[in-house]
Amino acid sequence: MAFTNCYGDTIRADAYAQLEFANTYYLAYRDIPAIVREHVGGTRALDFGCGTGRSTRFVRQLGFDVVGVDIAPEMIGKAGAIDPGGDYRLVQDDNLTGFQTGAFDLVLSLFTFDNIPGFETKVRLFRDLGALLNASGKMVSVVSSPEIYVHEWASFSTKDYPENRLAQSGDTVKIITTDFADRRPTEDILWIDESYRDVYARAGLRLVATYKPLAKGDEPYKWVNETTVAPWVIYVLTRQTAVG
Repeated sequence: MAFTNCYGDTIRADAYAQLEFANTYYLAYRDIPAIVREHVGGTRALDFGCGTGRSTRFVRQLGFDVVGVDIAPEMIGKAGAIDPGGDYRLVQDDNLTGFQTGAFDLVLSLFTFDNIPGFETKVRLFRDLGALLNASGKMVSVVSSPEIYVHEWASFSTKDYPENRLAQSGDTVKIITTDFADRRPTEDILWIDESYRDVYARAGLRLVATYKPLAKGDEPYKWVNETTVAPWVIYVLTRQTAVG
């Protein structure tokens, strides 16, 4: 594989298949419908790093004809079992050459780049994904904010990993998801905003908009830090030569 994938695990696939759009995860998805309405035209979408298909099904409900792709057979297998009518495809070694250049109006990536190490690897993948966008296409990339690794949350805990506070951009950090029973930590790669902006520029992408969703306090969830600290960052991107 081109990079280590900690999600290639049957137990993790079973756990992630149970996740809904609640708690801290709610904030990652809440604003996407409005963001998509504002920035995206057309109905052809690719969900990169679809996992067990939660985000793929979410985008389909927004009216898109969506293909979900992932490098983990365990995740793709679970996605297909949950949603037999969905279009889920295993891509070997993150190779996207099976898709036609300029074929998509929207490329979506939720949390995928949290687990991808290396500046050059990120640049290559974002460049390859950008090539799949049509002339006016947009990419919506949701990533973990650096702050998610040093606070407690409705869906996550980092208190057992104080070393996260010393991490620099590109370092490994650990986080536990508390929304399911599998309490093994996930090893992510800390990546700050300036580093993402460098990657996007090198990949030939232009940053259109940035969102940092906060909870309003009236949601039916027991927030911890979500009303004052944004756990996620949502980037909207387009090709540097794109129109619109």
